[in-house]
Amino acid sequence: MLTTLHKLLNLNRCCTQIPPQTTPFSSYIFISSTFKFLSSLSQQSQSQSQSLDIDIDTITKIINDHPFPHQPLHPTLLHHLPPSSTTTSSFFVQNVLGRLFASHSNGLKALEFFRFSLTHHHPFITHDALDKTLHILARMRYFDQAWDLLREISQHHPRLLTLKSMSILLSKIAKHQSFEDTLEAFRRFEDEVFLGIREFGTDEFNVLLKAFCTQRQMKEAKSVFRKMVPSRFNPNTKTMNILLLGFKESGDVTSVELFYHEMVRRGFAPDSVTYNVRIDAYCKKGCFGDALRLLDEMESRKFAPTIETMTTLIHGAGLIRNIGKARQLFSEEIPFRNLVADTGAYNALISSLVRLRDIESALSLMDEMVEKQIELDGVTYHTLFSGLIRSKGGVEGVTELYQKMTSRNFVPKTRTVVMLMKYFCQNCRLDLGLGLWKYLVEKGYCPHAHALDLLVTGLCSRGLVQEAFECSKQMLLRGRQMSAAAFLMLERFLLKSRDMDKLKELDQMTKKLQSVLPPSRGHAIGISD
Repeated sequence: MLTTLHKLLNLNRCCTQIPPQTTPFSSYIFISSTFKFLSSLSQQSQSQSQSLDIDIDTITKIINDHPFPHQPLHPTLLHHLPPSSTTTSSFFVQNVLGRLFASHSNGLKALEFFRFSLTHHHPFITHDALDKTLHILARMRYFDQAWDLLREISQHHPRLLTLKSMSILLSKIAKHQSFEDTLEAFRRFEDEVFLGIREFGTDEFNVLLKAFCTQRQMKEAKSVFRKMVPSRFNPNTKTMNILLLGFKESGDVTSVELFYHEMVRRGFAPDSVTYNVRIDAYCKKGCFGDALRLLDEMESRKFAPTIETMTTLIHGAGLIRNIGKARQLFSEEIPFRNLVADTGAYNALISSLVRLRDIESALSLMDEMVEKQIELDGVTYHTLFSGLIRSKGGVEGVTELYQKMTSRNFVPKTRTVVMLMKYFCQNCRLDLGLGLWKYLVEKGYCPHAHALDLLVTGLCSRGLVQEAFECSKQMLLRGRQMSAAAFLMLERFLLKSRDMDKLKELDQMTKKLQSVLPPSRGHAIGISD
């Protein structure tokens, strides 16, 4: 490009010396056309530069805003991320997929972006990008598409397959399908996906066991353990820790201790993970003294507590409303062990303060995090918002924190969005509800259907049917269905106002999506024929 420009500039210099036989007018035309050509090259160069410099937020917004299923996404991606793009990297691809997951993007759009990246930028695709894509598909229960993708990866890109890939899908199948379906999925991983890639042993069995334990399905976990141990797999300490974690997640501290002693009796030596699980179990049941006793025992066995251990204890002190102990653990015990307080530790202390309704101190702690450049995450904001709402201090406090959050360009997690939308609508602040919706859309996020339910209900009940229609249309254009409840509410008000054109448009968009999206929970049914 630069060589071409230099040549044309040299040519242009020559053209300024008009030969005798050339008329001034013809020379002007030639020079003018040369400048036009140079200008077009410059614009093309700027366009290419812009496409190469595209950032994660921009491409995420482009994908979310792309009309689905009216136009294919591939040409748009090719325009903004050409194969020669210097922007594309493993960091870029996996972070775009992470944003698509956080923004509740249409799962098929995320899948198309992953396949596009695999085709045009395959050296930059990592197993983390695959895992995020599987997570998006599994969350929306698009299991058929997930299996198709895994078969494709197994055949052409087996390097991307990891145990985490299996863990993501098995966990969601265990959550949404039957015990038998989960065992069948495990078999498919062994006989189809990982066939010829790795032999199944204890590590793979642990993934299956963890799928049940993380879903608190201890009856199923114990059944699998009895069925496959020791006939097929030999358990290790990690196996026992996974079961211990399952008992902890189910909230049964007695079962945790009984199984711990069974673990020791079987000859498995406890490790730091074992102690962290037991400490967490006691903290969550309010047995803080027992948790401190385990901390002493842990250190006497030369297992160094981590910042996660201390965070668990701070949270445990907050649960029994012992703010003095929580502060002492945070300000004295953490530095004493040469640990550094991170976002999780700050969140635990903030939660303890909020539990005591000391919102002012909690907000001061947040300001301290900002000063020390410690990241504020979704838990930080959710804890503070829930504290402000429960304190009944009025909308002003919530609004002030909301404005701080948006000024920092932070996009909250779904549960926080739903909580704020409910609060704004219930307190007759539909302006703030609409503002939150607009903020999320402008950031390239596709707000969750629960948020739309609340907003549509609030808007329609106050006669703002046009605004409810526009928000619903934005949702549908981004390839996400409305819930049946929101659709029927809006349908009723549109019928009442005799606005049949809008109702027909909404119905057509809904049915169009139903024809291309896999079955998923909460789809609207459309108006009757």
